[in-house]
Amino acid sequence: MMSHLYPTVLLCAYGFFSNLRPLEPFLTAFLLGPDKNLTEKEVVNEIYPIWTYSYLVLLFPVFLATDYLCYKPVLVLQAASLVVTYAMLWKAQGKLAMQFLEFFFGLATASDVAYYSYIYSVVDPAQYQRMTGFCRSATLFGSAAGCLIGQLLLSVAKAELLHLVFITLASAAVAFVAPWFLPMPKRSLFFHKSLGVASDEQRRSSKSSLEKLEDAEVKAPLNTKSSSVSRSSEAADQNVGLVRVLKILFEDFVQCYKCRPLLAWSLWWALATCGYFQIINYAQPLWETVRPSQDYEIYNGYVELLSTLLGALAALLVGCLPVSWSVWGELLLCVLSLLMAVCVFVMNMLKNIWVCYSCYVLFRTTYMLLITVATYQIAASLSVQRYALVFGVNTFVALLLQSLLTLVVVDSAGLGLDIFPQFIVYGVYFAVIAGIFFLAWSYKLASRRRSEQEVQMNGAAPPEADRPPDTPI
Repeated sequence: MMSHLYPTVLLCAYGFFSNLRPLEPFLTAFLLGPDKNLTEKEVVNEIYPIWTYSYLVLLFPVFLATDYLCYKPVLVLQAASLVVTYAMLWKAQGKLAMQFLEFFFGLATASDVAYYSYIYSVVDPAQYQRMTGFCRSATLFGSAAGCLIGQLLLSVAKAELLHLVFITLASAAVAFVAPWFLPMPKRSLFFHKSLGVASDEQRRSSKSSLEKLEDAEVKAPLNTKSSSVSRSSEAADQNVGLVRVLKILFEDFVQCYKCRPLLAWSLWWALATCGYFQIINYAQPLWETVRPSQDYEIYNGYVELLSTLLGALAALLVGCLPVSWSVWGELLLCVLSLLMAVCVFVMNMLKNIWVCYSCYVLFRTTYMLLITVATYQIAASLSVQRYALVFGVNTFVALLLQSLLTLVVVDSAGLGLDIFPQFIVYGVYFAVIAGIFFLAWSYKLASRRRSEQEVQMNGAAPPEADRPPDTPI
C-alpha cells in the first residue's frame, strides 16, 4: 500500500490543480469583455466549435499514444497544453489566436484518458476502485474550489476577470510540475501488457471478480476465447505491435457491442453526452445574453459550484436507489431525458437568469446521476481490459455527433444560429432521446409479454435470453 501512496498523492495533486480554474465559469464574459473585445458571433459560432472538432480529431490518436507511451508522457503533454492555453488567454489577441487556444484545450481534454488510466498501471487490481475514487474526487474538489474562488473574488473582492486568468495560469503551472515526478509505468493495457509486475494471476483475479456481476446474457458475448485477456497471455513477455493492437481492439469492439444491454446504455451515453457537452459549452453565452456581465453582477461561479456538488451527491446516491435498472432502465432513461429536455426549453423560453441558473443545476444533476448509472451498468459487464475501449468508443461517438451538431447548428459554415434558436434545437434533441428510449422500453415490454404468453401456451420455462436478468448488466 505504501508503494501506491506516492503516485496516488502526486496524481491527486495534479488532478486538483489542473482543474482549479477560477476563470472557467466566466470565460464567455472575459472573451466578450474589454480584455479581448470579441463579438458574441465570433465566440459562439467561430471560436467555441474549434474545441469540439479538435477533441474529436485528437481523441483516438491520443488514446493510442497514451497506451504506447505508458501514460506519463501524455500527462506531461496535457499539463503543458493547459499552461499554453491559459498563457494564450492572458497574452494573445484576436479571433485566430483564440481558435488556436481552443485547439490546445481540446488536446488537454483528449489527454484526460492518461489521467484516468495511469493509476491502473501502477496499482494492483484490488485497489482499482479505491484509487479511481481518489483521483476523481481530486478533480471534483479542484473544479468546485475553482468555481468558488472565482465567484468570491468577483463578488466580494471586486477583482477583475483578468486576475482570474492569472490565478488559473498559476494553478496550471503548479499542476505542470507533478507529472514529471510520477514513476514511469512498466506496463499498459494493450502495447505492453505483460511487462513489469503484471501477472496473469492478477488479471484472472480481476476478471473473476467482475464476472460475478454479469448475468447470463452478458456472459455469452463478453467472455469468449477471443477476449483480450486470453490474447494477452498469448503475447506474454513481449510488446504488441500497432496492427495487432488494432485487430484486438476491433475484435473486442464487435464482441462487446453484441451485448444488447451494454449497447442500450452505450447508446444513451453517446447521445446524452453529445447534448450535455453542447449545453455546458453554450450555457454561458445564453446567460450573457439574458444578463450581460457588463451591466449586472453575475453568479456563474456559484451555479457551477452548486451543480457540481449536487451532481456528485446524485452520483453517490445511485447505489442507494431501490431501482432494478435491468427492468426499468429504458423507462427511467426516457423520463429523465424528457426532464432534461424540459430544463433546456424552460431556460430558453423564459429568459430569466434565475430560472436559467435553476434549470442548469437540475439539468447537470440529472445527467450526472444517469451517467453514473450508465458507467456502472457498462463496467459491470466488462473485464478491466475492455473499460478503456468501450468508454473510449462511447466518448468518440458522442464527440462525432457533437461535431455534426455543431457544424450544422452552431458553426458559421452551417446555419450559424443565434444562441436562443440553438437551445430550441438542443431541447428537441433531448426530447428525441426520450422518444427513442420510450420506444425501446415499449418494445421490451411487448417482447416480455409475448414471451410470457408463449410460455403459458407451451407450459415450459422461458429461455434464459428472454428472462429479465437477475442482476444489473
